[in-house]
Amino acid sequence: MIRVLLADDDPLVRVGLTMMLRGAEGMEVVGEVGDGAGVADAVRRHAPDVVLMDIRMPVMDGIAATRALAGTHPGPRVIVLTTFDTDRLVLAAVRAGAAGYLLKHTEPEEIVDAVRRAAQGEPVLSPSAARTLIDHALTGAGARVEQAGRRLALLTDREREIAAAVAEGLSNGEIGARLHLSTGTVKAHLSSALAKLDLDNRIQLALLAHDADTG
Repeated sequence: MIRVLLADDDPLVRVGLTMMLRGAEGMEVVGEVGDGAGVADAVRRHAPDVVLMDIRMPVMDGIAATRALAGTHPGPRVIVLTTFDTDRLVLAAVRAGAAGYLLKHTEPEEIVDAVRRAAQGEPVLSPSAARTLIDHALTGAGARVEQAGRRLALLTDREREIAAAVAEGLSNGEIGARLHLSTGTVKAHLSSALAKLDLDNRIQLALLAHDADTG
């Protein structure tokens, strides 16, 4: 079962998400919180695999709540689910450690699929969020490119190959097929790369690899 925690200050949104997810095979909603300040404690109590996180919440917003979860091991995958779609918020969410960014008008079956993919470690982005990250990578400033190159130099040759493949959007299975590695070996190299770079997920690694490649 995929365990899901809901973080949204609108009770009607939480009710709707609960009904939708409980109707999906292999999922259960293990808890709800109405503000960002309660997320960390709810994660400790319920041990969710995925958190669906609103941005605009009282006391603590969803970006800060996501950042507070960064570095927890094992931590949940955070999917930001919001009505707000700005470049600033997309980039802030990814830098805070979010594994996905979706808009609330996303079709229910797509949200369910996103939860499944996030639980498996895959990134999940709305088309507009994906464009934001691509534009960010393509317009990298020289200083950012240089810094990204220095950080990637910390990795082994194999880890850099995998980072580049992640930046192309390949899954672990596709990376394994390209590099003639097992999926388990790809996961091990990916975990090692994330640990060396102090990153939380593959989206952050893809951004870093894109930055280095724009120089």
